[in-house]
Amino acid sequence: MKQVSVIIPLYGVEKYVSATVQSVLAQTYENFELILVDDGSPDRSVEICRRFVDPRVRILRQENQGPAAARNLGIRHAKGDYIALLDGDDLWLPDKLVKHIRHLESNPEVGVSFCRSALIDEAGEPLGIYQLSPLEDITLLDLLCRTPIGNGSVPVMRRELFDAIQFHSPFETDPSYFNPDRRLHPSEDVECWVRIALTTQWQIAGIPEALTLYRVNSDGCSAKLLKKLRSWEQMLEQVHSYAAPQIKPCKAAAMAYQYRHLARRAVTLRDGASP
Repeated sequence: MKQVSVIIPLYGVEKYVSATVQSVLAQTYENFELILVDDGSPDRSVEICRRFVDPRVRILRQENQGPAAARNLGIRHAKGDYIALLDGDDLWLPDKLVKHIRHLESNPEVGVSFCRSALIDEAGEPLGIYQLSPLEDITLLDLLCRTPIGNGSVPVMRRELFDAIQFHSPFETDPSYFNPDRRLHPSEDVECWVRIALTTQWQIAGIPEALTLYRVNSDGCSAKLLKKLRSWEQMLEQVHSYAAPQIKPCKAAAMAYQYRHLARRAVTLRDGASP
C-alpha cells in the first residue's frame, strides 16, 4: 500500500484545526503521514495540534511566509508516493483518500486527482451548496475560469509531478513548487495548476463525489475581494512571464470571469467595498 503525505499549513485556525486533523486521522486509507506546518501562527493552532498522539503526525515550523511557502516546506519533507493538500479550516469525508488513490492508480496519465466540494458554514453546518466542477478534458481556459480544482483542500497528487514543476524562487533557498511570492496569495493555487498544464504531460482529472467540506469563513480570503483581484492580476502576469503565447488569448476571458465572480461574492457578502 503506497503512502500519502497530507500537508496542512497552520495559521490562525485554532477554532477549526482540531476537527480538520480528526478528519484526516479518521480516513479509511490508513497509510499516510500528516505534516502540519506551523507558519508562525499567532494563536493556539500548534498547541491544539500537539495534543494529537499519533505516530503519523509531524509538526514543522517556519517564520510566517504564507501558505505557499508552508506547503513547499511540507512537500520537501514528505515521504509519501502521493501528496494531498488540506487547509486548516476544511474537512475531509472518511473515504476521500482511498477514492483518490484508486482514481490515480487506475489512471496512470493523471497527475492531479481532485474532487468536488460541499460548502459548510463557520459552525460546520452544511449550506446545501456544492462546487460542481467538470471532471475531464480540463483546458487552460477551464483552469482560468472557475478552476475545476475549486479550493486547496481537494487535490491529491503524484510525488513525481512536483519533481517536474519545481523551480528556484528568489523568496526561498530550497526548490519551490507553489510560488511563494505573497503577492499571488490567494491565487497561487491556480498558478500552480496552470503551470502543471502548460509545462508537463500530466493530466488533471476529477472524481464526482463531494469528498471535501469547504468552510465558508468570513475571515478567509474568499471574503477579501480586492485582495483576490490584485492576486489574480499578479497571477496572470506571472504566467505570462513563462507562457506568453498560451496565456495571451485567455487573459481577457480570465479577467472577465474573475470580475463576475467577485461581483457575485460582494452581493453575497453584502459588501460592495470589501478591503
